Amino acid sequence: MTDPDIERKLIEIMRIISESDKPVGARNIADELNNRGYNIGERAVRYHLRILDERGFTKKHGYAGRTITERGKEELNEALIADRLGFVINRIDELIYLTDYDLNEKKGNVIVNISHIDKNDIDASIEIMKYAADSDIGISPKIRIFEEDSDSNITVPPGSVAVATLCSITFDGLLLKGGIPVEPYYGGTLQIKDRDPVKFLDLISYNGTSIDPIKIFMSRRSTSVLNIMDTGEGTMLANVRYIPTSAREKADEILKKAGLSDMAGTITIGGSGEELFGAPADIGKSGIPIFVGVNTIAAVQEAGIKVNTYPISTILDYSTMYKL
Repeated sequence: MTDPDIERKLIEIMRIISESDKPVGARNIADELNNRGYNIGERAVRYHLRILDERGFTKKHGYAGRTITERGKEELNEALIADRLGFVINRIDELIYLTDYDLNEKKGNVIVNISHIDKNDIDASIEIMKYAADSDIGISPKIRIFEEDSDSNITVPPGSVAVATLCSITFDGLLLKGGIPVEPYYGGTLQIKDRDPVKFLDLISYNGTSIDPIKIFMSRRSTSVLNIMDTGEGTMLANVRYIPTSAREKADEILKKAGLSDMAGTITIGGSGEELFGAPADIGKSGIPIFVGVNTIAAVQEAGIKVNTYPISTILDYSTMYKL
């Protein structure tokens, strides 16, 4: 038996291979693993691929790469269920730890979402994102665009560009860096009326899913961000984290200071055990709902532009991002 860390990587490699309709090479797998929060190189990927080949879960097609076998599909669907359920929150915890942005020095790494958009649609997409930023839909006006030939670890499919947007889980990293224990808990859809939040219409726990809740809601097309921009009413995406109530005042200071670095989106900080917009909290815990960074991308998707988004994707030097 291999150790749990290797097993998690084997499962994620099989996921990546299964998501492609053609053989996938070790280099592309390594790039995508890095996008998903795994710090692993091409050489290590080849080692893991040999294990999968030996188990009969993948099949090698010369230099073209690997495909997943029927046995591999069964393993992906049935094996290590408990591990898969914990994958998202484990990846979040790792990226929170790697967030080192200094609010005083205004430099360091933040967590970003990565969205793939066809080159032919990028100009229209940027215009929509600008409109969304002007309407205070996003949590930061800063983005970064990666072309196919960009010298980075960001995977860019042929004919596409990758757009990095600030991820709201960055705030969890800022709170942790400030000495506040923080627990990301829910992702959900939040009803908006007269441009104010009313209630969560749906919530999914990060601990109870193998897919990021925000990605689930985007795939369901559960938002109406464009309508909020135009009329002030609709549905947008937000998530909730919990902190000790005793840290409320310090958390408020940190989150307000984040605004000086173009990081906004905090809705409020609840009291001990206070239910916020339908999201419950235990006694001694305070909830902090924050709008998510991909709301601007949801607006692009609503406009009929095809977008493939990976929330909570990787870390990025915030100074390399620029305002829309």
